[in-house]
Amino acid sequence: MDNNDAVLLVKIEEMIKTHTSQIDSLAEEIGKHKDMLEDIFVNDETYQEHEKLAKEAARIKANTKKEIMKRADAADLNNKLKSLKSEQKELKQGLSDYLREYQRLSGSNQIEGEDGEIREIVFTAKLVKRSSKFEEYRRQ
Repeated sequence: MDNNDAVLLVKIEEMIKTHTSQIDSLAEEIGKHKDMLEDIFVNDETYQEHEKLAKEAARIKANTKKEIMKRADAADLNNKLKSLKSEQKELKQGLSDYLREYQRLSGSNQIEGEDGEIREIVFTAKLVKRSSKFEEYRRQ
C-alpha cells in the first residue's frame, strides 16, 4: 500500500466513524421525538377509544383468518407459498454468491441477462456491532 492509499484509507475510516456517530446521534434524537409523539396519543381520550375499537376489530379479523387457514385449500396454498418463498430465498443467496465470484473473476460489474438486458451487479454493505460472545470466543 503506497502513501496515497494509506492517507485515503485513514480519511475513509474517519468518514465512517463520523457517519456512524451521526447515525447514532440521530437515532437517539428520533427515539426521543417518537416517545414525545407517542405520549400525545396516549393522553388523547378520543384516540384511546378508537384504539380500543381497532384492537377489537383486529382480534375478530385475526380469529376469522385463523379459522379460514384451517381449511384444506387455504392450508395447502399457505404451505406451497412457504415452499416457494424458501426456494426463492435459496436461489437469491446462490445468485449473490455467483455474482460475487463472477465480478471477482471478470472484473466487471455488469452482466447481460437471458433477455438481452444489461444488469449491474450491486453489493450492499452495512456496519454491525460485534457481539460480546464473538469477543469471548476470539480471546480463547
